[in-house]
Amino acid sequence: MMDQARSAFSNLFGGEPLSYTRFSLAQQIDGDNSHVEMKLAADEEDVDNNKRGNRVQVAKRKRFNGFICCGTIAIIIFFLIGFMVGYLGYCKRVEPKAECDKTESPETEETEEYFPEVPSHLFWTDLKAMLSEKLDTTDFINTIRQLNKGPHEAGSQEDENLAYYLENEFRKLKLSKVWHDEHFVKIQVKGSAQNSVTLIGGGSGLYLVENPQGYVAYSKATTVTGKLVHANFGTKEDFESLSTPVNGSLVIVRAGKITFAEKVANAESLNAIGVLIYMDFTKFPIVNADLPVFGHAHLGTGDPYTPGFPSFNHTQFPPSQSSGLPNIPVQTISRASAEKLFRNMEGDCPSSWKIDASCKLATSVNKSVKLTVNNVLKETRILNVFGVIKGFEEPDRYVVVGAQRDAWGPGVVKSTVGTALLLELAQIFSDMVLKDGFKPRRSIVFASWSAGDFGAVGATEWLEGYLSSLHLKAFTYINLDKAVLSNGTFKVSASPLLYSLIEKTMKDVKHPVNGLPLYRDSNWINNAEKLSFDNAAFPFLAYSGIPAVSFCFCEDLDYPYLGTTQDTYETLMQQVRELKKMARAAAEVAGHLMIKLTHDVELNLNYEAYNEKMLLFVRDMNQFRTDIKEMGLNLQWLYSARGDFFRATSKLTTDYKNAERTDRFVMREINDRIMKVEHHFLSPYVSPKDAPFRHIFWGSGSHTLSALLEHLKLRRKNNNAFNETLFKNQLALATWTIQGAANALSGDIWDIDNDF
Repeated sequence: MMDQARSAFSNLFGGEPLSYTRFSLAQQIDGDNSHVEMKLAADEEDVDNNKRGNRVQVAKRKRFNGFICCGTIAIIIFFLIGFMVGYLGYCKRVEPKAECDKTESPETEETEEYFPEVPSHLFWTDLKAMLSEKLDTTDFINTIRQLNKGPHEAGSQEDENLAYYLENEFRKLKLSKVWHDEHFVKIQVKGSAQNSVTLIGGGSGLYLVENPQGYVAYSKATTVTGKLVHANFGTKEDFESLSTPVNGSLVIVRAGKITFAEKVANAESLNAIGVLIYMDFTKFPIVNADLPVFGHAHLGTGDPYTPGFPSFNHTQFPPSQSSGLPNIPVQTISRASAEKLFRNMEGDCPSSWKIDASCKLATSVNKSVKLTVNNVLKETRILNVFGVIKGFEEPDRYVVVGAQRDAWGPGVVKSTVGTALLLELAQIFSDMVLKDGFKPRRSIVFASWSAGDFGAVGATEWLEGYLSSLHLKAFTYINLDKAVLSNGTFKVSASPLLYSLIEKTMKDVKHPVNGLPLYRDSNWINNAEKLSFDNAAFPFLAYSGIPAVSFCFCEDLDYPYLGTTQDTYETLMQQVRELKKMARAAAEVAGHLMIKLTHDVELNLNYEAYNEKMLLFVRDMNQFRTDIKEMGLNLQWLYSARGDFFRATSKLTTDYKNAERTDRFVMREINDRIMKVEHHFLSPYVSPKDAPFRHIFWGSGSHTLSALLEHLKLRRKNNNAFNETLFKNQLALATWTIQGAANALSGDIWDIDNDF
């Protein structure tokens, strides 16, 4: 019966049986050709056996053949119906094509096989041209105008409105995800009672010099009275060169060179009782003499009353505060008030200071200055706003692009320009992904921070909230704050891991004014400035161990209106005549970095750059080999650690060169090793609460390599102040931090071949 079924089914599709017992060749009647005669096994039976049974068998076979025929026809009909439904559905899903709309030409003899369209891979040159084209049509000026909302201090209603506006704009761009984080932080603002600077003595009794409109956040709220001494910019070198001691005295210093917080810390370390800060005519010649100034005095970043942990709503706040808070009052005054004080002071300032002729060194014997600061703490809610374009292959790896949103005054240069760049870059990259086929391998996070004026509070609180995981996820931070300060030269501060990528970008991007590449000086790395405390990129690098970059088009002189009420749109247009072109160039620099970091299979982070940094440190240490030997120590372990790091980077380079680029798992493992380089330079021997900036190269504290060198120099300057036990700890812990970074870079524990 089964043989008969097979025969019927086979005959339906050409008459050939599907299984055979034998075949025979027979000569055709009309030619020499041969054919194969194939018989079923059933046909081998003797035809003489029971003819009536054979007739019954034949009848059954005919009925079965009819059943098979009908079933097969039904199957074919269902197949054709399914094919047509699927084909028509496909034509509706894909872009309209001629193949779906037209009938086949009569001349076509074969149907061309259809392959689904696969988007072509976009190369660096394609993406660079695409970015440039979009930048040309972007109206940065209009965006800056729209965001120019006047004063919007952190936590104010204006700041909150702007946050929700940005969040809504991100949603309009159809980013992968948009959200905001709430933080409850303590900031310091002016109290109901005015701050004051008063001159005492000289026969006139009390003379009110000024009730300043500006103030310095996180100053100690108190009143002090004492002699006033000028300390130039308030750097360590300035204080060391003073002939007049500042112990028990008030100090007056110029704005510039270093942050307000550093000036105050330097003065406090020498037992000064208070600090006045002003903008002198020589460094800030175009500033109005009565212009008020704002700043902060926290030698650190983030909320100083939640050091080392995030200020989320559910956080239980312990009674603690940052060691970077000053214990003396600090106040900004106008230049006009400073000149009033100088008229009651004696001694000409050194010519090496290159300062106004009105400058004097100290108050006369019978006169003193009284400083009263009545600032108050205020707990306020701030919002950080985020939008993300998720990567197509490694969405859990991301570059963060951020800008400060708040400002004490109008803050156009300080916050508005950066926020405008952030919003426009989000628009451009969203279009590139949704409309132009760009598929970034890794994710891009756009972040708008609040409370930046108070020391990168928003950014730092976010980092503190995700400290345990961010260094495994975020591999670069690009800071857009204060990116356009003039039509001047391009300056950059960054992690060494980004040096190579920055140099490539500088060669690709041209200066909008002179048309020449930004790369003009091969020595630019040595001229790059260290990230300052008030730069939002600083906590990313020094606190979280995430490579970070901050750049600007700026002059050697500081932009004079930062932190003042004259940081307005009109002032910016006067200072930066080519604002549209400069904003476009800044966006192009950031855009190039973003594409290179998210497009290529390998991370463009130059981990070998730290070999040079370590070599320079060892050379500096070698100058003190005699001192170290006198303490019964040697530098052999330091040399070994540096050598191990060099060998680890060489091994990683070899692994990278030998890796198969198409093997995602291998490339991800290599990229992960590269990502962790910066993080492993965070000293594991100090607490992030007590010493938040743990990075041994870029951080702050006794654990840093610069502090170790400074302490060693002290042995020659003032041996009585030198602490040998402290130095031994510094040397040992620095050595093992470098050794740990080398071990981590080597890969798995069985790949480490160091001889301890």
